[in-house]
Formats: sequence, structure tokens, C-alpha cells
Amino acid sequence: MAEPEGALALVAGTGALPRLIAEDRRRRGLPLLVVRFEGTSAPWAEGMDVLDLPFEKPGRMFKAMREKRVTQICFAGAMTRPKLDPLRLDLKGVALIAKALTLLRKGDDGMLRGFASIFEDEGFRMVGAHELLQDLLAPEGVLGALQPSDLDREDAARAATVVAALGAVDVGQAAVVASGVCLGVEAVAGTDALLAEVARVPARLRVGEAKGVLLKAPKPGQDWRLDLPAIGPDTVARAAEAGIAGIAVSAGGVLILGLEETVAAADAAGLFLWGRAPDPQ
Repeated sequence: MAEPEGALALVAGTGALPRLIAEDRRRRGLPLLVVRFEGTSAPWAEGMDVLDLPFEKPGRMFKAMREKRVTQICFAGAMTRPKLDPLRLDLKGVALIAKALTLLRKGDDGMLRGFASIFEDEGFRMVGAHELLQDLLAPEGVLGALQPSDLDREDAARAATVVAALGAVDVGQAAVVASGVCLGVEAVAGTDALLAEVARVPARLRVGEAKGVLLKAPKPGQDWRLDLPAIGPDTVARAAEAGIAGIAVSAGGVLILGLEETVAAADAAGLFLWGRAPDPQ
């Protein structure tokens, strides 16, 4: 567990992860400032110390963080890329706008590294969700009642190769493969969109008997402080709707948001859930 060093600013996106971090901080009595950018819904933060602001006001944000004695920053949860309005910029925003516009044209990891460097230049330390909640990282081994078949394991290996290739160009962290055929890959719309796409793949494009495997893994060389892949009960529900056989995640490199609930959902849906040992780099 990362040692507390002053207050933590939690830049909250959607999903369960920021809520889990905030609840853990509150339970342990550790200081927390929740930052909600305009357009982000995080109703669980009501009653907490919250800073609501538009993306165009970084000067206001940094000032508030220093007043709250923030030393650490964590990005958690999904966020859409903002459309910046130059007319709303504060003075700090004017100084950063050229860099911000360049970063918004990069892949997710490149973009987040760039925005992290802006916080670091202001004297804050970036920490990853996995440092704050170490027990969220997927353990190795089959996690539920169902075992992946030999063919499922082959499909997971093929999907891992696909994900590594995608990650090398900073595109996505997930793919679905069935009988060696890639049915879909994750892009900017995320895993739910990938699984919805897989559900629409017609039978004439499928080969063999395998239903398919969703594989999630970090990108090669990814900064683990930023946007580690994650799954949870909702992922299981979308996977079941897509008609695949199960989910494989890179053990130690993917967050499981509610392990017991996710395993129970997989068992109930008839899907396997497997913490696959990562391939040697």
C-alpha cells in the first residue's frame, strides 16, 4: 500500500474504481479531494470534499489542491476526451492549451502520460490505483468454477498477441478471439463497445467450435499509474450477452473491481474467469 504523503487528489471518471478508492480513503481516515471535471457523473462523492470545475480551469484546480495540502494525484475511472473552449481558459489554461491540444491527439497512454507530466511539473506525485488498492490486481489461476478448455487457452494466447500488437501503437487493451479468429479489438469506445460489436458478428464469419475469449492486458511499456485495464460484474454481463465462453485477464496487471462479485457473476453466467500468467516480454 502506498504510504500516505499529505492529501490525495482523486481525478474521478466513471465506473466503480474511483468510488472504491474514495471509500477506502474515508474508511482509513486519510485526507482526500475528489476532482470532478465538467460532464463527469460521480454521485457517490456527495458529502465528500469535492472540487467541480471545467477542464479549462487548471489554475483554479492547482490553487485548490495546494490549499488542501494535496501531494498525490490519482487518475481513476473512464473519462471522455474534452472539447476545450478557448474562451473559458484561465491564465494557466492559456499557458497549457497548446500542449493540451497536442496531447488530445495522442493514444490513451501517450495522452495520459502527457497530462500526468503537467501535474508533476506542478510538484504533485502521480500514484496508480493499484498502489492504493493492491488487492484489486487479478490473481493468477482460474478464479471461478469453470475451467477454460484447451481451445479457449489457445484463443487467449492469440488474443494476447493481438493486444500486444495493438498496445505497441497505443490503441487498446482487449481483444476477442474464437477458434483463432479475431472477432473484435478494443479502441477508443472501450470494452463494452467491443463486446457489443462481437455480439453482432454473423455466424458466417465465425469458424470452428469455440465461442470466443475476451483477453485484457496492459499495453507493452504502459505507465501502470495511468489507466490500467479493469473488469467487473458489468464486464461479465456484457461478455455473456456477446455469447463468448469466458474472460482471461493478465494476472497482476488487470484490476478486478469486486473480485467476489465478479467471480459470482461469471459462475452464474456460465463463463470462465481466468487470471492468465502474462507472456514474457
